Amino acid sequence: MRSLLTLVVLLVAIGISAPVSYAQGAAKTGPDPSTVRDADLEKDSLHNLEVARHYFKLKKAYVAAIKRCEEIDAGNPNFAKMDEVLFIAGESSLRLADNRGKQKTKEKTADQLREDARMYLSRLVSGYPNSAFLKQAETDLQALGGPITPASSKP
Repeated sequence: MRSLLTLVVLLVAIGISAPVSYAQGAAKTGPDPSTVRDADLEKDSLHNLEVARHYFKLKKAYVAAIKRCEEIDAGNPNFAKMDEVLFIAGESSLRLADNRGKQKTKEKTADQLREDARMYLSRLVSGYPNSAFLKQAETDLQALGGPITPASSKP
């Protein structure tokens, strides 16, 4: 009799807890795919950023720095250090517009380069308010006429 009572209590407990386990169904889908970072892509983007930083700071090769930054921006828009990418691209465009650096660009005029710089720096200011590059970007944007609205901020 005692084992029968234990069996009935066990079956009732299982019957009550079964619907509760089905309520957890949404957790099976995992995180939102748009926010997941691919480890290999992050590693590749970090390498490109290091190369862009080298071109920007040491070589004064601003065209090459912009190309590396554009590659990161196109291939990995969720990159963890996108604020630095936008800063280097914006500053490189600004310096090319002022005819500084070892490389010259034939594809764009000085006004187009200034507009690109304004676009990159505007994206930095609007998208990364806690960035270490924010103050310099805001200073440069004031000289360029202020930030652009985010609606048309991708080249």
